[in-house]
Amino acid sequence: MTPPAMIENRTFDEIAIGDTASLSRKLSQRDIQLFALVSGDVNPAHLDPEYAAGDMFHHVIAHGMWGGGLISAVLGTELPGPGTIYLEQSLRFLRPVALGDTITARLTVSSKAEKHHIITFDCLCINQAGEEVITGVATVKAPTEKVRRARATLPDVSLSDHSAYRRLMAAARASTAVSTAIAHPCSAAAITAVAEAVQAGLIIPILVGPEARIRAAAQEAGVDIAPFRIVNAPHSHAAAAAAVELVRNGEAELLMKGSLHTDELMAAVVSREAGLRTERRVSHVYLMDVPGHPTPLMITDAAVNIAPGLEEKADIIRNAIDLAHVIGIAQPKVAILSAVEMVNPAIASTIDAAALCKMADRGQFPGALLDGPLAFDNAINEAAAKEKGIVSPVAGKAEILVVPNLEAGNMLAKQLTFLGGADAAGIVLGARVPIILTSRADSLSTRLASCAVAVLLAHAGTKAAPGLFRPAL
Repeated sequence: MTPPAMIENRTFDEIAIGDTASLSRKLSQRDIQLFALVSGDVNPAHLDPEYAAGDMFHHVIAHGMWGGGLISAVLGTELPGPGTIYLEQSLRFLRPVALGDTITARLTVSSKAEKHHIITFDCLCINQAGEEVITGVATVKAPTEKVRRARATLPDVSLSDHSAYRRLMAAARASTAVSTAIAHPCSAAAITAVAEAVQAGLIIPILVGPEARIRAAAQEAGVDIAPFRIVNAPHSHAAAAAAVELVRNGEAELLMKGSLHTDELMAAVVSREAGLRTERRVSHVYLMDVPGHPTPLMITDAAVNIAPGLEEKADIIRNAIDLAHVIGIAQPKVAILSAVEMVNPAIASTIDAAALCKMADRGQFPGALLDGPLAFDNAINEAAAKEKGIVSPVAGKAEILVVPNLEAGNMLAKQLTFLGGADAAGIVLGARVPIILTSRADSLSTRLASCAVAVLLAHAGTKAAPGLFRPAL
């Protein structure tokens, strides 16, 4: 029920002994997360289902003071309402509150004192079964002047608990750590990223670059690199080539960017001498964790292929489909993006989208559903797709977003990151081994997610990694 537009109090003189007021609220996971965020109470009994399963209640429970907050809400908004001053509160917690429980807080006036306008309330919180959850007594100083004001509009709050990234990490930790050549880790940020991945049990690092600079960066970062192997290379170009050589001769199963430019590393990867190219086009995928969006979004290609043609887009899609399968999406929904959802000869990306969808009809993208052209809103929002009359198993539910070119993909990914608060794990596919791309701006969860995806790919041995087979176009 929508709350009234106005909020009005009841003064001391208007309140009689026996008067009551109440409100009800159903406990959600979001309530628990918000309460923990505001209070700082991160007791695992409230936030960790695995831990909670082994405690005395065998499931996640609400913070006790979440129920106490309902009592405070009745006092501040209903009885007496605005102008009330909280003086004292006793609480007795009788039963735990579980996810999905509906709690009703009911307050009853038990006494009044004219001096200082003091009112005492009996407090009772019950669940949907009528069982008592909390009892107590509240004492307040009631208002003496009438207050009637517009009810405050609360801000929209988006929560990102990185649950998708946590699942990736859990899956990767179940595998053995993978030997990884890190090209030119000559900054504190690069060394820190390596140390975090090692601590998480994801990689066994080989640091490739100028040894003196690597050691200086480690000292700056406060990281002990004594257990790590170092391969000395005089500069960043040489480091990229040496790291690629470690992969080619089987000493490393993954390649990771350090503090050199992406194009410098990729030039070493795709050179004919490197031996890392396959028949599949090399491409990049951002695995986006977007607050408020129910599933991860994969954006491709926003970092490697500048203006891919139809054949390159087909490989870009196949690489992304392989990745989706590895992270547990059995039949990913692929949206081929453009500015519009209608085929328009004047917009080349719509022509490519139509051709790619016809290829999908002919079975050239097994294990996925494709549709396009789709505008971004129609790809991810079911209401927007419905408004346009688009009937499709992909529209509004897309998990892979194929962008027309690098510029569009880069802008989309960065808009989601810097305006939408998203995290963007990055991985390069289509070479003989997965390639981890991280940047100084990445959060810890993003860096670890990038490594986790690479570890899963290395163990899966998909078409996007070693052992490539390319379906005929």
